Amino acid sequence: MSASRFSAARRRTFAAAGTVAVLALALTACGSSDGSKSDGSSDGSKSDGSSMPGMDHGSAGASAPATPGGEFNDADVKFAQQMIPHHQQAVEMAKLADGRAADPEIKKLATAIEKAQDPEINTMKGWLTSWGKPLPSSSSSMGDMPGMDHGSDGSGMPGMMSGKDMDDLAAAEGKDFDKKFAQLMIGHHQGAVTMAEDEQKNGDNAEAKKLAGAVVTAQTAEIEQMNKIIDRL
Repeated sequence: MSASRFSAARRRTFAAAGTVAVLALALTACGSSDGSKSDGSSDGSKSDGSSMPGMDHGSAGASAPATPGGEFNDADVKFAQQMIPHHQQAVEMAKLADGRAADPEIKKLATAIEKAQDPEINTMKGWLTSWGKPLPSSSSSMGDMPGMDHGSDGSGMPGMMSGKDMDDLAAAEGKDFDKKFAQLMIGHHQGAVTMAEDEQKNGDNAEAKKLAGAVVTAQTAEIEQMNKIIDRL
């Protein structure tokens, strides 16, 4: 081969080798731009935060489900344990209206009290169960809970009726029942409002405080309604 032809062949060989080298570099650059590591794994795993320093996805975080019933304190427990029998007695009083009440508004009010307070009783029982706290005894609604106070001085369960009060109401009929029912239920509601306001002030559980607010609003309105009923009876 002549010297000129040999030089031309060498130039073509070097050019081809350079092209191969450029392609190799380009492929390497493409491989690094998609997040691949030298071991073949992908940096894309960082997108979920699992490989970020200090992250622990095995432990409960802010997005984890809250403890059943949420945070609570002693005031929340007291509110539920005492408001359950308080509501139960109101329901018992409301049921006495069936066959005894004469005034249509008293009948309607008694039905409303029963329908509103029965579900609230179940709700508060659920709280106590989730908090691991004891439910009040079934006889607590008759006023034999230890430390109970039938007065309205804020201790015990204010507004609760005595056994005699309940017997007198059960023995009444017609207009006499209507008036006794309204008078006794006003006192009962006032006690519930006192207890609910204490929960609003001292409680910690958001659900319990929300229910307490509903009790204050509803029962204050019913007190006003019953005062008007008494005025016209």
